[in-house]
Amino acid sequence: MTVLVTGGAGYIGSHMVWALLDAGEEVVVIDRLSTGYEWAVAPEARLIRADIADTKTVADIIAAHGVRAVIHFAGSISVPESLVDPLGYYHNNTANSLALIRTAIENGVDKFVFSSTAAVYGSPEGSGRVAESTPTLPQSPYGVSKLMTERMLADAAAAHDFRYAALRYFNVSGADPLGRTGQSTRGAANLIKVATEAAMGKRDGIEVFGSDYPTRDGTCVRDFIHVTDLVAAHLDALTYLRAGGESLIANCGYGRGYTVREVLDSVRRVSGRDFEIRVGGRREGDIVSSVADSTRARTVLDWTPRLDDIDQIVGSALAWEAHLLRSNHKV
Repeated sequence: MTVLVTGGAGYIGSHMVWALLDAGEEVVVIDRLSTGYEWAVAPEARLIRADIADTKTVADIIAAHGVRAVIHFAGSISVPESLVDPLGYYHNNTANSLALIRTAIENGVDKFVFSSTAAVYGSPEGSGRVAESTPTLPQSPYGVSKLMTERMLADAAAAHDFRYAALRYFNVSGADPLGRTGQSTRGAANLIKVATEAAMGKRDGIEVFGSDYPTRDGTCVRDFIHVTDLVAAHLDALTYLRAGGESLIANCGYGRGYTVREVLDSVRRVSGRDFEIRVGGRREGDIVSSVADSTRARTVLDWTPRLDDIDQIVGSALAWEAHLLRSNHKV
């Protein structure tokens, strides 16, 4: 049974492809290469350059390769960008996902793993961990677009022979420990990506957005999860669905939070390099604190994180930045 990975030339998707191949799966990738790279796709996987909204192409891929499961990463991911271009986000994340889900169901695909986000929760009250039962009150079109897709999946599963797992990511960072792929997106805004680029001299420093939040040092708190552990959760979700598990939503995070300043300290410490840190005002749409309660993933999916260490996450990200400097990859 072949697995179709959408957005498999992107950051998380390319790691997913390698993890599936490592597990002995057959993999086909669909990616329009708007932000991903052909070179990021493992050579053993079949890459088809197309849009997930192209229903005929998707249907042809499913039929030609015997696809029975989809892992869906394709989409736009920037909170600030979604505030400027909300309709673009609803088109790319929600409408295109609708087309993909419909095509999958109409062509016999009955297992679907969806790349969702902790942004669906908005800014929860208090400083405790966020569970799946926490009210979903997204503060950005990005978060809303993902929550709308979750709702479509739930309704589709109720009406059809179709089951899904929606994994709500917290802050994904790091790179493949074997150096095969990493975060390469042009102009990426992820904190660890930007900070490691600054440490490697690719940027002239980094700006911290807000230093007056009600946290231990005034900067926002985030739960950083290594991308390798995240894709392992997807494999566990696929195994769970194949074993007959019911549809579910599960958080993916470590359950511990680091402030922006603590992460920057880690980058300086691990890299052994200093870089300029500029403090600016708060950024619209940012959440004060976001830390996962991942009990459901650990118990229901039997997910066991293995890389829960901020310095290890940063170290792998720095190693990838060094690789990009040495390589001929165009980014």
